[in-house]
Amino acid sequence: MKDTYDFSKGRRGRVAAEPPLEPGKVRITIRLDEDLVDYFSAIADRSGGAVGYQTLINSALREYVEGKTPKWEETLRRIIREEMSRNSAASRHAPLEPHSG
Repeated sequence: MKDTYDFSKGRRGRVAAEPPLEPGKVRITIRLDEDLVDYFSAIADRSGGAVGYQTLINSALREYVEGKTPKWEETLRRIIREEMSRNSAASRHAPLEPHSG
């Protein structure tokens, strides 16, 4: 190892060439909540490397934009219908209590 190195002719920037971008993809910097990144990273880890967390986030955003995700109103209506059905079925099978009065 030398005692001193001459970097006067050195250049700033990448040492290796930047990998080519996929067609239709744009490189951005974005700040996301840590729990969201953890969520998608865990799914990516469970896939054994078959899919990356960035791909999963991109897919989730695409589904939302294309309207493929359930709307909150539809989800709420489905939950109410399920609960009403469950309560209706439970009341039909419940023993009648004697009426006092």
